[in-house]
Amino acid sequence: MENTHLPFVSAVICTRNRPDKIGNAIETILANTYPNFDLTIIDQSTSDETEAIVRRIGERDGRVRYKRMSTSGLSRAYNLAIASTTGPIIAFTDDDCLVPADWIEKIVSAFEDQRDGELIYGQVVPAYPEGDGEALTPLLRIEKPERLDRTNGFRVFGMGANFAARRSLFERTGVFDEALGGGGPLKSSQDFDLAYRAFRRNAVILLRPEVIVRHDGRREKEDWPALLRAYGFGDGAFYSKHARCRDAYATWLAAKNFTVVGTKILVKRALGRRPAEVDYLAGFVQGVRGGLKFGVDRTTLLYTEKN
Repeated sequence: MENTHLPFVSAVICTRNRPDKIGNAIETILANTYPNFDLTIIDQSTSDETEAIVRRIGERDGRVRYKRMSTSGLSRAYNLAIASTTGPIIAFTDDDCLVPADWIEKIVSAFEDQRDGELIYGQVVPAYPEGDGEALTPLLRIEKPERLDRTNGFRVFGMGANFAARRSLFERTGVFDEALGGGGPLKSSQDFDLAYRAFRRNAVILLRPEVIVRHDGRREKEDWPALLRAYGFGDGAFYSKHARCRDAYATWLAAKNFTVVGTKILVKRALGRRPAEVDYLAGFVQGVRGGLKFGVDRTTLLYTEKN
C-alpha cells in the first residue's frame, strides 16, 4: 500500500539489447520493501525481446512503466527518464545490476539524513566475485560516507550503475549532456560531467557505502582495452569541455588526472609490465580531439552542434 508520508521515488533502468538480464534487474527492484515507488524502463533495444519481457512483468505489477526510444545514447535515455517520471527522488541503476531489497529505502534515508544532499553515488560491487570476477567486473568502492562540495572538497567520482538525485538538482544544474555517455558520440563520462556541473552550482554530492548494487557486468580480458579507451575518450571530452569554458579548476583536474595516469604507465613499464593505462590515455587524447568537433554552450555547460 502506498505510504503518502514517505517521498515518492521514481526508479529507472535504461536498457539496450540485454533481454537476458533485464528481467532479473527489474525483479530485484520490484522486490524492494520501500512502499512508495514505481519503476520506469527506457528501452533503446534494436529488437522486441526486451519490450516483451517488460510488458509481461508489467501485467502483474502496475508499478512498471515502459517507454521505447528509437534513438540511442545513454544520456538521451536518462533525460527522457527525468522528463517522464514524477518522483522528487529519481534512483538509477543499470540493466545488468541486481539491487537489494532495501536499496530504495537506503537512498531515501541518506537524503533524509543530509537534507542538503542532492546527488548520491553508492557502491557497485561484483555480482559474482568468485575466481577472477572481482578483477574483471567494473566496480566502485566507497569506504566511508563522504560529502563532496565547496566546503569539503571535490573529486571526480561516480558510476552510473548506482546513483540517485533529487529532481531539484536537474532543475538547477540541467540534464545530462547528450554528446557524452554510452552510445553517444563522446562515449562515456556523462556521470562525471553531471557531478562536476552540480559542484559548480554549489550542490552537495553524497557518497554512501550502504547504498549498494551488485553488478552482473563481467568483461573478459580481451574486452578491457576497448572499455578503457572508451572511458578515457569520455573523460578527455568531459575535461576539455570545461577547460574550453576557461574553468581553471577543471583544467587542473584534467592535468592531475593525466599526470597520475602517466606516472602509473612509467612505473609499470619500468617493472617490465604492459600498463593497461596506455589504452585509457590513448582514449583520453582522442576524446579531447573528439570534443573539439562540438561547440560548447557556456551558460548550460553542455556540448552543442557546431554551426
